Amino acid sequence: MASRLPALDAAAEAALLAEVRRPAGRDAAFRALFEAYRAPVLALCLHLTGSRTDAEDAMQEVFLAVHSALPRFRGEARLTTWIYRIALRTALRTRARRRPSEPLDPETPGGGGEEAMRARLEARHLAAALARLPAEQRAVLSLFALDGLGHREIADILGVPEGTVWSRLHGARKRLAAELGRER
Repeated sequence: MASRLPALDAAAEAALLAEVRRPAGRDAAFRALFEAYRAPVLALCLHLTGSRTDAEDAMQEVFLAVHSALPRFRGEARLTTWIYRIALRTALRTRARRRPSEPLDPETPGGGGEEAMRARLEARHLAAALARLPAEQRAVLSLFALDGLGHREIADILGVPEGTVWSRLHGARKRLAAELGRER
């Protein structure tokens, strides 16, 4: 499965980082980075928090952190991996701050009719089942199934061995299937 992350090759990353380190080029380089990564970071935050409001708050925190730390980025990991690590930690922290009584608000289609109602109900069931997964499993499942990343990329983002990704993904699939089975 191909990654849906913005594809910046090594040369593009190096050029962007060089611009960021130049005071005159920093703002324009950050704007380009923000435009390239805004949608995938928001999607990841939405998948992990389950709330549009929390996801938008987390995304803002992510880009504030990236903006302040970018001049010190050493390039030991890919820029994409570094940004996703920040997004992952921020989204999970944001989700943990939510009071348990606050419901998830899954994005569902509006409108009437039986088909639309069924789609909204399915989305609610899926969101509720995903919310009951442990954070580690939810993160791996989100990065794999929703963001289209490969096992190696996920391992790099999470800072775990590739075998751990396989294990967490297998556990997440089993638990999600069990959770969805209980909801029916």
